[in-house]
Amino acid sequence: MYSGHVSVGGPADVRELQRLTISKLAVGPMDNNTYLLRCSATGAQILIDAAAEPDRIMDLVGAGGLVGIITTHRHHDHWSALAEVHDRTGAPIYAHVEDAPGIDVPIEFPIHEGHVITFGNCALATIHLVGHTPGSLVLGYDDPTGHTHLFTGDCLFPGGVGRTWAAQDFDSLYDGVLSKVFQRYDDETWVYPGHGSDTILGNERPHLVQWRERGW
Repeated sequence: MYSGHVSVGGPADVRELQRLTISKLAVGPMDNNTYLLRCSATGAQILIDAAAEPDRIMDLVGAGGLVGIITTHRHHDHWSALAEVHDRTGAPIYAHVEDAPGIDVPIEFPIHEGHVITFGNCALATIHLVGHTPGSLVLGYDDPTGHTHLFTGDCLFPGGVGRTWAAQDFDSLYDGVLSKVFQRYDDETWVYPGHGSDTILGNERPHLVQWRERGW
């Protein structure tokens, strides 16, 4: 049974939805999560954050290859394996247009909020959040037979929003998470962050006021 708990050097945790398989792998010295999504109908695979350890990522990808690599934001720990995974798969790279200049690998698809990324019969919606970086992305898969699944990068974790370095950045990120995530999606929405364990919005919603008051 999928738990969402992974550790660097350990196996991937695999979640089988009716139309999508999600494999979560922890990699690198900063314990980053990388996610491989596979369309069940077509086998098309897309990777979220080629963070580190390209050999382990390629083992996860296997013979199925990739139709795309999405980088959630420009911080190096989320794309240190990007060039090698790109070279070995030929998969095009997606990142938000505001963060693309900070990623040292050519971005074939600089995207804006609302862009839909398709792979096989599956699709990911894009949400743009400002605060952790200028161009952070949250990616949403709406399971037609269940609830929504959000891949939040470093914007939302169990216990709070992502790290910011100025009060105005916190305000921007908090307000974006509130309006674009908590006010849009229900409590059963699953959250897959860029580091650490998963959560659901219902576990975090009661603490929103506390997050605002503490400022982080």
